[in-house]
Amino acid sequence: MTNVNETVSDIMMALGKRARAAASQLATAPTEQKNKALSEAAKAIRASMEDILKANAKDIEKGKADGISASFLDRLTLDEGRIEAIAQGLDAIVTLPDPVGSIIAGWDRPNGLHIERVRTPLGIIGVIYESRPNVTADAGALCLKAGNAAILRGGSDSFHSSRAIHSCLAKGLEAAGLSADAIQLVPTTDRAAVGEMLKGLGGNMDVIVPRGGKGLVGRVQEEARVPVFSHLEGICHLYIEKGADAQKAIDIAVNAKMRRTGICGAAETLLIDRSLAESHGKPILLALQEAGCTIHGTEEIAQLADNVIPAKEDDWSTEYLSADISAKLVDNIGEAIAHIATYSSSHTESIITEDEEAANRFLAEVDSAIVMHNASTQFADGGEFGMGAEIGIATGRMHARGPVGLEQLTSFKYRVRGNGQTRP
Repeated sequence: MTNVNETVSDIMMALGKRARAAASQLATAPTEQKNKALSEAAKAIRASMEDILKANAKDIEKGKADGISASFLDRLTLDEGRIEAIAQGLDAIVTLPDPVGSIIAGWDRPNGLHIERVRTPLGIIGVIYESRPNVTADAGALCLKAGNAAILRGGSDSFHSSRAIHSCLAKGLEAAGLSADAIQLVPTTDRAAVGEMLKGLGGNMDVIVPRGGKGLVGRVQEEARVPVFSHLEGICHLYIEKGADAQKAIDIAVNAKMRRTGICGAAETLLIDRSLAESHGKPILLALQEAGCTIHGTEEIAQLADNVIPAKEDDWSTEYLSADISAKLVDNIGEAIAHIATYSSSHTESIITEDEEAANRFLAEVDSAIVMHNASTQFADGGEFGMGAEIGIATGRMHARGPVGLEQLTSFKYRVRGNGQTRP
């Protein structure tokens, strides 16, 4: 029980110290033990479905009272299907290869030294997130499998849901003989807890991963004193190149925007080759509108569809996270690439075309974490990449980029074997 005289700083420093001790145990824990913890946690989640739903109902009730947006409410909401998906996510991580101890590269030197680059855990990973209670399981499980201790700070809007899920993770750890401190949930909604994590918890925080809105991620990137894996925004582009198949373009455009509008992989800008304005552009815009999407477009776009809102300069750099998309015509692939280079957040971009040469140019020249050909941007997800669950998407250029899965949650060390060699 928390001492009433403890400050938030005291609470967080204690979490950090316990996490460091747990991280030492996890670093050498065998794969079988980590997998057992995950399997038992999945069983606990399934067995606790009713309790998790009751906890989630409290969060939903509070969220509606607070007037949170529809997209945030969607992220927050759990049902039996989503809870089962959380459990299945843990089961999937069990099946993934354990990266810890794997040899990335090995070579022999002329002097007889054998050198290996070997994967090692990062240590303690702090995850700060909003709305999505499933992140509690995804992040905790991925950190565990990669041999890292985790300190999770969910948002106040998902506090009850996250606690219910976290209790299942703790049961899994204990059933496997691992310390429950390997995955800790910050026990307070006080915003000061985030500040303490960003300071590094007295050296007991090795990496921060923020998952949430622009305000949260911006604060983390600005204030963190430890390395950060993150993306500030998901301004994702879909480019309909002149070699595109019409039906394929329609299907992908509707899915990329409308499947789930509130995720970071949702398309926010539609670029259409001018030569396809009538043949492809009109049907795509109509299909989007029929699906409930609002178009923010140029004058040329307004000539192709009714009820188009005139696009402002800000629209090209807006992450709507809603059923809105900006749209414009471009002369060629070069103009499309230039537009993306100007306005993209370096998250995910996709080209729709049957022209392999155009596709190859797009994939080579667009400098985003994820570039796609003939696929919906909504595939920008670690699970869809075969990584199991992801802890987030990183758009930086250091260490991790794109979906952050197990391998990205490790570092490496060099292991050198000799036979008495000395350096002259």
